[in-house]
Amino acid sequence: MIEEITVQANIWYQKAEQKAAQYLASLQQRLIEQTALQTLTTDIQLWKKNHIHHFWHALLPRGNKTADTLGYHKYIGWLNHTGKLDDYLDRSISYIYMRDLGKALDSPDTRARIERTTADVKKYLLRSTGANQGDQPDFMNLAGLYRWAQKENIESAIIWLINKLNNVSSHIPEGMDAEHAQRKLMKIILGVVLHVMEEMNDSLRPDERSRRLDKAIRLGYSYGLTYPFIDDLLDSEILNPQEKEQYSHMIRTALLTGSVPESGEWSGEHSNFIHYVYSELRDAFEYIRSCQPPEAINTFFEQSYVFFHAQDLDRVKELSHSAYTNEEIYLPVILKSSSSRLIVRSVISAPEDEGFEQRTFYYGIYNQLADDFADMFDDMKAGAVTPYTYYLKYREQRPDLINPYELYWTVISYLIHHVYRSDAKTREVILDRAINGLKRCKKRLGEEKYNEVMDIFASGNPEFNRLIQRIVQKADDVDFLDKLLRDQVVTVLRNSRKEKESFIDTIHSVRQQINQQLQISKSDGISPVTESLIDAANYSLQGDGKRLRPILTWVMGVHEYKLQASAIMPLLKSLEYMHTASLIFDDLPSQDNASTRRGRPTLHQVHDSATAELTGLYLIQKAVEEQSSLSGFNAEAVLALMRYSSQKAGEICLGQAMDLESRGKALTLEQLNTICFYKTGIAFEACLVMPAILAQVKETEIASLKKYAYHAGIAFQIKDDLLDWEGEISLLGKPVRQDVENNNSTFVTLLGHEGARRAMWEHYCQAMETLNEMPRNNVFLKHLLNYMISRDK
Repeated sequence: MIEEITVQANIWYQKAEQKAAQYLASLQQRLIEQTALQTLTTDIQLWKKNHIHHFWHALLPRGNKTADTLGYHKYIGWLNHTGKLDDYLDRSISYIYMRDLGKALDSPDTRARIERTTADVKKYLLRSTGANQGDQPDFMNLAGLYRWAQKENIESAIIWLINKLNNVSSHIPEGMDAEHAQRKLMKIILGVVLHVMEEMNDSLRPDERSRRLDKAIRLGYSYGLTYPFIDDLLDSEILNPQEKEQYSHMIRTALLTGSVPESGEWSGEHSNFIHYVYSELRDAFEYIRSCQPPEAINTFFEQSYVFFHAQDLDRVKELSHSAYTNEEIYLPVILKSSSSRLIVRSVISAPEDEGFEQRTFYYGIYNQLADDFADMFDDMKAGAVTPYTYYLKYREQRPDLINPYELYWTVISYLIHHVYRSDAKTREVILDRAINGLKRCKKRLGEEKYNEVMDIFASGNPEFNRLIQRIVQKADDVDFLDKLLRDQVVTVLRNSRKEKESFIDTIHSVRQQINQQLQISKSDGISPVTESLIDAANYSLQGDGKRLRPILTWVMGVHEYKLQASAIMPLLKSLEYMHTASLIFDDLPSQDNASTRRGRPTLHQVHDSATAELTGLYLIQKAVEEQSSLSGFNAEAVLALMRYSSQKAGEICLGQAMDLESRGKALTLEQLNTICFYKTGIAFEACLVMPAILAQVKETEIASLKKYAYHAGIAFQIKDDLLDWEGEISLLGKPVRQDVENNNSTFVTLLGHEGARRAMWEHYCQAMETLNEMPRNNVFLKHLLNYMISRDK
């Protein structure tokens, strides 16, 4: 059986290879005859009229108006202000339709779709430029993504996707480029969604549109996983040669048999990662297979096998081997670059489109040669065989080798005149893209290194190269939105990782400082009763508490309002004393009757209820004592803080009273939100507002802080309810399903598991949108909000 399947797989690849060989032979002939470059020279002369300014215009100061200097949002605003945005978006959207959707730009229907899409994207970009979210594109903003999901009625799919992407991010080990892996995965997901949206028409029922988008997101993720977890993993040094062979065999077997084999034995430092990857890929493979209609499943396996086998042939090449033929170097490049795009159509079970398949087949190598040119020095350093690295190494020994740079321009000429029928718009967009690639390369390498590279690759036709380099030097308006977004995605992911690391470091550092100060000291000569009470208080304070409240106050006070850390330490202690006191009371048999707290027996279990009650009162008084010792601040501000603190403590008591009154009763959502705010949201509010009171900030900012705290507090409580439903006691440090057993109303019991998750995300969005409206771009509060909804304890 396996032998028959292997024979069939060989037939698949040989058929694809024959087509690729014919294409390569056609390109070689044009390269030898130089006809392509002659034709392209005429094309460029026509093209440059719109991009090379007159001499007098070139003397005018243009300034350094780039995305790098202005930032994402300001750059979009500048393009709009100067009247350049329409052309910028038109060529960008046109290129996406041509590259990703396989469309021909001379089609009236395609041009109409591009115009509509361009108008929609322009509105979206201009609407988002005023948001106070740093320099982050809207699509990288979870709140913006979820708002889109609500509009399309696909919240479940987006929540699922966000959780999946977070898991992928947390599992990628050192040795793999985490940011680029995530970027490629997101790009594939977007590409699949775009394909599905392109197949839909305006007459489609809303529920059917939502169903297709939901499916597209899951299919996009499932297919996109192959890039970080197959291509990138096999290209990295995470696996040793034997493990790579074992892993490749497993992937090949799945594609040949249609079922995922057992994972086998894996050991070593990355064994847990491999088991995670195996589990995710298995689920992804089975989901894609389940979505394929019977008549399309063979096409999916055929294209997937061609892609993987072409990748595998490329991957095992060694740069030290000097005898590879042009066919061995280029045929896998043609096949992997074209089949990777053809797979998308089969993944979504799109109807056959011969024009799409032909255009995509011929287009693929163009994109691959452009990518390989950009990455040639990284590839050379890694010892990878690409057309460029191989030519660099053996050009003097092997005069038979095709110059990949000349082939690249030959492909461009072939695309313009033989694939896209000499269409003027296609010529414009493709040449824009090619010149943009060279300009980006020159900027990245520096002029000296860039010229050195050009001297090597452009030596065969110096006149043509001089023309190209003059254009690279002088041409304007050849940049593209997808390149801007690509750079921004990588930048945002890297900055986010650094900010997250800083967030965690801050939590650990401040938590350690607070823990060192929390213990209540004993003075000499105190009575045994006093000593016993202090011991009970210290026992409760010693638990493995997160200390989020004082940490949050520290960050707001020190980072945002520039207060002295030592000066606000009494405030930090008071917050933790009051919070610990509230937990002691909550755990009592008369209230929640909890047996464990912070991973240890509750205080009334260790002592008794009376001791626990007295300890709680003692800690509240210690909190008041600490607040009254705040020095170096305006006296009226300290009094205002203490008054506010007392009010909030009373409201928290009210919240607990409402909670006790509601036990065993069916609550409305409004009642549950109110109780939740009084029990949890008020504490968050106090952490934000109390340092703001000391800093004497404006009332409008305090009002925004309160609004943020309201929604963040409820989101936090919903996550607690979800964890109580699905969490593990070993992670939470307290029993799970307590609310269910006690017949208490929670967000899960009231809304259901799915409804509770949606409610959490709604409050997340409102909290994040409140932050974006504030005058300060508080990165810590954004990460805190992300932590609240993604934590596992």
